[in-house]
Amino acid sequence: MKQIVIIFWSFIFGEVIGAIGGALEVMTYKPLTIGIVAALAALITSNGINLLSKSDSVK
Repeated sequence: MKQIVIIFWSFIFGEVIGAIGGALEVMTYKPLTIGIVAALAALITSNGINLLSKSDSVK
């Protein structure tokens, strides 16, 4: 369930940031591509932090 929430919100935030950034830089705006890249980046980051924090814990 946590992964679905991460995908949903990162897709939304990626779209907003992509629209603003595209307008500021006068670049083309590709909504699906920006959303997928944002979702993948968020999943990799959240899972990476989770794995690193597990390896740092004392047993």
